[in-house]
Amino acid sequence: MLLKFQFSSLADMFAMSGHGAFVWASYVITLAGIAYLALGPYMAKRRFLAQQRALQKRIHS
Repeated sequence: MLLKFQFSSLADMFAMSGHGAFVWASYVITLAGIAYLALGPYMAKRRFLAQQRALQKRIHS
């Protein structure tokens, strides 16, 4: 099976016959959602640990 590039140039690939704005916007929205889902718990954990350290410091001072 031989794969053939469907666009004549890189600009054609980005334009996608006028549908590029929708396609690339969907990629950006999807990647932003994945980044939020991946980084959200990490940031929440950091915030929780900082709050616990501040609480421990307040209790022991």
